Amino acid sequence: MQLSTAILLTIPLAPLVGCLLAGFFGKFIGRAGAHSVTILGLLVACGLSFYVLYQITAGGAPVYNHNLYTWFEIGKFSASVGFLIDRLTAMMMVVVTFVSLLVHVYTIGYMADDPGYQRFFSYISLFTFSMLMLVMSNNFMQLFFGWEAVGLVSYLLIGFWYKRPTAIFANLKAFLVNRVGDFGFLLGISAVLYFLGTLDYATAFAGADSLVGKTLTITQGVHWDAPTVICVLLFIGAMGKSAQVPLHVWLPDSMEGPTPISALIHAATMVTAGIFMVARMSPLYELSGSALSFIMVIGATGALFTGLIGIVQNDIKRVVAYSTLSQLGYMTVALGVSAYSGAVYHLMTHAFFKALLFLGAGSVIIAMHHEQDMRYMGGLRKYMPITWITMWIGSLALCGVPFFSGFYSKDAIIEAVGESHRWGSSYAYFCVMAGAFVTALYTFRQMYLTFHGKERFTVKAHHGHGHDAHHDDHHDDHGHHEPGVLEHAPTESPWVVTLPLVLLAIPSLLIGFLTVGPMLFGGWFGPAIHVDEANNVLGELAGEFHGALSMALHGFNPVGPFGLVLLAFAIQTYIYLFNPAMAGRIKSALKPLWTVLDRKYWVDDVYFAVFARGGVKLGRLFWKAGDAAVIDGALVNGSASLVQKIAAAMRRLQSGYLYHYAFAMILGLILLLGGFWLVGH
Repeated sequence: MQLSTAILLTIPLAPLVGCLLAGFFGKFIGRAGAHSVTILGLLVACGLSFYVLYQITAGGAPVYNHNLYTWFEIGKFSASVGFLIDRLTAMMMVVVTFVSLLVHVYTIGYMADDPGYQRFFSYISLFTFSMLMLVMSNNFMQLFFGWEAVGLVSYLLIGFWYKRPTAIFANLKAFLVNRVGDFGFLLGISAVLYFLGTLDYATAFAGADSLVGKTLTITQGVHWDAPTVICVLLFIGAMGKSAQVPLHVWLPDSMEGPTPISALIHAATMVTAGIFMVARMSPLYELSGSALSFIMVIGATGALFTGLIGIVQNDIKRVVAYSTLSQLGYMTVALGVSAYSGAVYHLMTHAFFKALLFLGAGSVIIAMHHEQDMRYMGGLRKYMPITWITMWIGSLALCGVPFFSGFYSKDAIIEAVGESHRWGSSYAYFCVMAGAFVTALYTFRQMYLTFHGKERFTVKAHHGHGHDAHHDDHHDDHGHHEPGVLEHAPTESPWVVTLPLVLLAIPSLLIGFLTVGPMLFGGWFGPAIHVDEANNVLGELAGEFHGALSMALHGFNPVGPFGLVLLAFAIQTYIYLFNPAMAGRIKSALKPLWTVLDRKYWVDDVYFAVFARGGVKLGRLFWKAGDAAVIDGALVNGSASLVQKIAAAMRRLQSGYLYHYAFAMILGLILLLGGFWLVGH
């Protein structure tokens, strides 16, 4: 049965309609109207996405690849709006709409007292539309449209509280860093058009083999391999969007935005756009081992070194942010060893448990009256049992504990890297193994500091009306309250906040066990992902796979990643439950290392000194030397001054006396006659 074009069009357009209604008519329809129309749009999109996934997998529907509208045609080049719906797309559509729907519901509780309520709902629906256009596209032009649109909405959402200087700084930083990546991405798309003569995926992938042996002269006398250049340029785009080292600096700062967007954009969807894009381009990437090695080394570096920064963070949201950077590194490593299915599978499981952790952190922040510092928390489990249990499920999934969804995807990636013989795979294997230990260290530290041990906050003796949990959230004075002092005791969040937590905890617990067989080892993605036989590391592992149960039981092996997780669990349990003073002693003993991690390896400082301050200094130089001296001084003022001097000299000749003019006429006549006489002789 063929998929219906009307249904496919409805999926991205339903959130767009909700966005327009909430954005332009928010004042008329009010708060309830704004969240009703946007959530209805998401319900429609999510329901239809599940229907499309069912039709593609069980309903026998063929792959849908059609252009719906031609934007322009120039000679043989054309740009169209069209959809390519295969198993990879259908899975992404379900993840995007499901997580987005839960974030919409959660937002009702989280943003309850924010004056920008309708604007926020409009933005997150626009984001969902942009992301759907990106994943459903069948050509590079539409991919780029979705790519830029999610970047724009991310900018709007990070700076949502625009009266806060930190939020404005963060959204500008995100915008500028993404511009660097997007420039590479645009060059990559241009190179595809130059060599393959098309922007259509199917045509480009069919002609991919024609790239072999072609070269590009970028620098004099050096011939660059065309597939490598195309793949690296496209991946630079992914480095910006998916926050890979060294373009990772924007993501932790983006925590300045409200928590629902941290969950939606920076855990589940936007940051995974780069991972999806590389998986979609697998026929091109398989042509270049060098590009894949480059991707693997970048991903491995991010997986370990950004995770290490998470250990020293005290802000509950920033711990989860650095965890996201680390997990994106894992996905990127998987791409680098040609385990594209493994990368996309980890993308799916990670979307559920990381959105759960972000929303759980938001639930804690609400209860703590917008205190985000974990040093002023502790003992919250008795106040917030639902948040506590669901966050433990998310944390165990993140650490890769057997039977939890994160175990299946993360373990498969580590095994795949171990199977690979590609250049750089030994370094990558060390990083992903060490990363498993580091992940468990910061995750258990976060859980113990927040929910366990003694309470490190005090509650004021209080009379009268309770403090409005959201009162300070949109003001510049955020953080000016006395730390660790609450107006009243923390309480469990309302159902609109806890229901999404429970609904995300279920797939965080079960989805891996239910889907690992077909999706990872059963070739579930079919022709959507292309891997050369020689690079098929997941194919090698498939022979050892004997079902989800045996994989989980095998995962309890103490010499594997689970042993490292267990070690981290033992260390953090001892420190934070039995000997809290030890944390301070370890920090003092490892002060130099702690400083390196606290300063984030000084990457931000270098960027700020070189690019931000350097850019300002360069601008000043051009202004003083170019604008002021050459343009204003020499060209504008100089020409005016020259005209003025000539005019002043001429003015002296205009005396107004008759005998001066008579004398000048006689002198002129003598010179004229003299000239004629000279010519005649």
